[in-house]
Amino acid sequence: MKKILFVASEAVPFIKTGGLADVVGSLPKCFDKEYFDVRVMIPKYLCIKEQWRNGMQYVNHFYMDYLGQSRYVGILQYVYEGVTFYFIDNESYFCGDKPYGDWYNDLEKFAFFSKAALSALPVIGFRPDVVHCHDWQTGLIPVHLKDKFHDGEFFASMKSVITIHNLKFQGVWDVKTIQRLSGLPDYYFTPDKLEAYKDGNMLKGGIVFADAITTVSNTYAEEIKMPFYGEGLDGLMRARSNSLRGIVNGIDYDDFNPETDRHIVQPYNAKNFRKEKIKNKAALQEELGLQRDDHKFMIGIVSRLTDQKGLDLIQCVMDEICTEDVQLVVLGTGDEKYENMFRHYDWKYNDRVSALIYYSEPMSHKIYAACDAFLMPSLFEPCGLSQLMALRYGTVPIVRETGGLKDTVEPYNEYEGRGTGFSFTNYNAHEMLNSIRYAKHVYYEKKREWNKIIDRAMAQDFSWHTSAMKYQELYDWLIGY
Repeated sequence: MKKILFVASEAVPFIKTGGLADVVGSLPKCFDKEYFDVRVMIPKYLCIKEQWRNGMQYVNHFYMDYLGQSRYVGILQYVYEGVTFYFIDNESYFCGDKPYGDWYNDLEKFAFFSKAALSALPVIGFRPDVVHCHDWQTGLIPVHLKDKFHDGEFFASMKSVITIHNLKFQGVWDVKTIQRLSGLPDYYFTPDKLEAYKDGNMLKGGIVFADAITTVSNTYAEEIKMPFYGEGLDGLMRARSNSLRGIVNGIDYDDFNPETDRHIVQPYNAKNFRKEKIKNKAALQEELGLQRDDHKFMIGIVSRLTDQKGLDLIQCVMDEICTEDVQLVVLGTGDEKYENMFRHYDWKYNDRVSALIYYSEPMSHKIYAACDAFLMPSLFEPCGLSQLMALRYGTVPIVRETGGLKDTVEPYNEYEGRGTGFSFTNYNAHEMLNSIRYAKHVYYEKKREWNKIIDRAMAQDFSWHTSAMKYQELYDWLIGY
């Protein structure tokens, strides 16, 4: 039995701020239980909902020397859907009403967590073959495994993997601070290790010292070797390219299933969507006060409203997008300029634009089920989950060819009768607009072709089981059998 430990800063259903939580919470239950014992370790935040906190069982506790003081480390556990989750408890570090907030405190909190996570393993008697770390918050773990923890027999043969979910966030501060928080000797703070551009960098430590590196799509794995996407670490990504592989994220096919989704008015599937899907559109038009019209081309956007998501492109051509024969539904929060832009167009085109400047899981499901197309023109997108949900619901994605969007949406080819969506290559508003117009043309003029695109989209399999197989191969290769 191969033992794997996921260490991360968040995991569904306990705590979530982004896609990282979906990966850490959903992936472990998809491994072959006969060969793999996969467990998860995250901090026990005070902001985890009470229903989850009350179900946690105390396992043990110990005191650990950190920053010259003896600090309490509690260990709790909760078995959820057959997976054991461990929680590292220290109220002075993990209090607050959200998991992250203040950069400096976050650095200290996760430096503490990284050391505590490894120190807890002998206490709970779980000795993983592979410690699978996620993002900068756990970047110090592969370094510790090669340093202080390497001497003991318990840790000697332990391997580490780090997954980069978004290279933009790296855990950077001045060298003196990172050295103090990590407790690592001077040896580690050179440009070929944890120092980057005269600063200390926690993620870089993980990338340099991990035995393998993954990221969340094949294209993103190639892109981060180039300066534009590499966030200053492209040289390191090229140097470690032999250890780097892309594995596309999945989505939970039980949660996102148009046939059983309790959030939507009319369930449907790949066989009957031609008749049934449209009832969701009618219901959403009714709910949002849009003009009731079965035939109007409805585009959905469910997104954080930030520059990364390509919203400046939409801003450039918003009037051209919102023509008479289109309805646009937007759900999300983010930068004020984009929130206000969508509010303005909601006011200007009241019967055909609806801006929902908040986030709601049930509403996102309604949008995936109701819309004809789903727009995602990201500047960069390591993997992206929204387009996978859109494909699952037979809502045709219109995406820019970057990262996971390029890997998961095959552009429509009218000559070969292939493709699951529409795409454009350059980061250019009019190129995006042309893709939208082309999609609209197929929708209105070639309805049979449009329905075949939906057939192919709904036949795709981006469930976690596909990703789990690839991770199993990686672990087998690392452990050496």
